[in-house]
Amino acid sequence: MESSDFGVLVALDALLQEGSVTGAARRVGLSTPAMSHALARIRERLGDPILVRSGRGMLLTPRAIALKPQVRQVVADARRALEPARPFVAKELERTFVVHATDYVLTILGAAVDRILREEAPGVCLRFVPNTPDDAALLREAGSDLAVGIYGELPQEVLSRQLMTDRFVCAVRKGHPVVSERFTLDQFVRLLHVQVAPRGQPGGYVDDVLRQRGLSRTISRAVPYFLTALQLAAETDYALTISERIARRYEAALGLRLLEVPLKLRPYALSLVWNPRVDSDPGHRFLRDAFVRASKEMAAERHKEARTRLDVTDPTSGQRRKRPRR
Repeated sequence: MESSDFGVLVALDALLQEGSVTGAARRVGLSTPAMSHALARIRERLGDPILVRSGRGMLLTPRAIALKPQVRQVVADARRALEPARPFVAKELERTFVVHATDYVLTILGAAVDRILREEAPGVCLRFVPNTPDDAALLREAGSDLAVGIYGELPQEVLSRQLMTDRFVCAVRKGHPVVSERFTLDQFVRLLHVQVAPRGQPGGYVDDVLRQRGLSRTISRAVPYFLTALQLAAETDYALTISERIARRYEAALGLRLLEVPLKLRPYALSLVWNPRVDSDPGHRFLRDAFVRASKEMAAERHKEARTRLDVTDPTSGQRRKRPRR
């Protein structure tokens, strides 16, 4: 619709509502001759007289009567669209957001985010879904609203904000028959391991660091959930290299023993990731702020030199690996 078309609709709406040229002119702030000229153009365009003389007044034609509610609605909708946005009120927000996150994020931040939303935006529904190699594409295509994770190389337009950091520890069950008081690298590589692979692709940072030293470990189980991995470590002789925050949370309940990993591993940072199309949206901005506030409450400590990106060769980076050429 061109701007001139909207002007025609406004004039037509006034004519239909007032049923007279003079009244319509007064309604929209035009002179009577100008409105008469507009009526002539409308008659030519619609092929209908719209208003016909009847005694001292004018009557709407059947076509005009049929158009009246439709034109009224279109003009009202257009005017609402052009009005300044109302001030954002969180309690009035009724919306469902889809968020990519692991059970680690839900365990550490979920309760705090939930409390903030219940208290400040009770009409918001959060639907959490697993992280995938296609998080950035789903954010771009409006398949989801927000993602929390550590990623490899993301599209240039993607926006992000660091949320929290963590470091790795090794979890084994109390009374593990192999692990001695002094946990050595030789013991570490000889153990069978369970690994958390949220995107379903085993391997990753720990294995890369071992490989740089000419070493490797045996991964017997790769699972997508942090809690499942912790339970396996608590009930078997597997070793588990895992984020410290969630391991501390379940250390006593599961009967775990947490050890320093006998390998130099850098901490890592989790980030909020979103598409720029929603950057200025008040509801989305409120949701991002809720996650930031929750992280300051539940994970305020910041680890130095935390990795913010995974190498693109890391199978856990969130990048789809290219298929080999045949």
